[in-house]
Amino acid sequence: MKKKILLVGLHPDVVDFTAFPHLTHQKLTHSLQLQAQSLRDLGFDACWCLVDLGETAEAVVRAALDGQHYEVVLIGAGVRTIPARFELFEKLINLVHEHAPRSKICFNTSPDDTQQAVLRWTAAPAAD
Repeated sequence: MKKKILLVGLHPDVVDFTAFPHLTHQKLTHSLQLQAQSLRDLGFDACWCLVDLGETAEAVVRAALDGQHYEVVLIGAGVRTIPARFELFEKLINLVHEHAPRSKICFNTSPDDTQQAVLRWTAAPAAD
C-alpha cells in the first residue's frame, strides 16, 4: 500500500499574488500539479487539498482527513507565511493534530520544494 501524503494549500483562485511577486495563477497551478506528480512518481499516494481563505477551509481539510491515515501532512507556505493567514494556519494545525495525530507535519517554503519537505519526514516507498 502506498504511503499517503496530504498537501494542504491555498487554492490559486484565492491567492494574493502581490505577496508572491514571482508567482502567477498559472505558474502556481502548474507548480502544484508538478509537485504532486513528483511525489506520485516516487511511489507516494499524494494529493492536494486546496482551501479558501477560511470560510470553508476547516471543513474541507477535516473531510480530507476523515477516515484516512496520512504518513505526512504538508501545510503550504501560502497559509503559513502570510501574517493575515496566521489564524487560518493555527486552525489547520490544530485540525491535523486532532484528526491525524500519528501523521508527521511538514512545511514547504514555496510550491517548488514540496517534495523536499515531504522527504524530510518519510522515505520514498521502495520500488516494486
